[in-house]
Amino acid sequence: MEAFLVSAGIVALGEIGDKTQLLALVLAARFQKPWPIIAGILIATLANHALAGLMGGMIQAIVPPDLLRWIVAFSFFAVAAWALRPDTFDDDPPPERGRWGIFGITTAMFFAAEMGDKTQVATIVLAAQYPSLVAVVLGTTVGMLLANVPVVLLGQSIAVKVPLKKVRIAAAILFAAMGIYALVAVDFNA
Repeated sequence: MEAFLVSAGIVALGEIGDKTQLLALVLAARFQKPWPIIAGILIATLANHALAGLMGGMIQAIVPPDLLRWIVAFSFFAVAAWALRPDTFDDDPPPERGRWGIFGITTAMFFAAEMGDKTQVATIVLAAQYPSLVAVVLGTTVGMLLANVPVVLLGQSIAVKVPLKKVRIAAAILFAAMGIYALVAVDFNA
């Protein structure tokens, strides 16, 4: 349960102001059909984070526990620094519905946008830290939904009310705290 809750919390906070959250806002404003967008976010995140989780699990299996502790801690510190940098989003509009429809466009765009993103990196690190791949992937997916569904449903009205700089600082502190926790409290031999 800890892996699920930590994963959900870290990703939900880390996702606020992220480029994929901006993408959710753009898609919601463009298409004004929230349910196919939310479904696309869910499927893209499950696929992307499952791959990231598998990578984290492979790292956990081949890296010695003492070295893994330092890799995980350093990764959290790096993501903390990354979280302080505001994301930008291209001004290019998303493609028209086309033959894929809103669901297909959202799924493809979200999957691609998550590649190399800080929440994907966090998923890799969490999967290397916790033994339950399912709990990590489900937790990070729930975290993505917690951050993105309100944006899709409420759109611009909440975007102007959220103090993104403060959220980025809070996310950076949380990632740094997880790095410290990995160094002093996590048993990587389990």
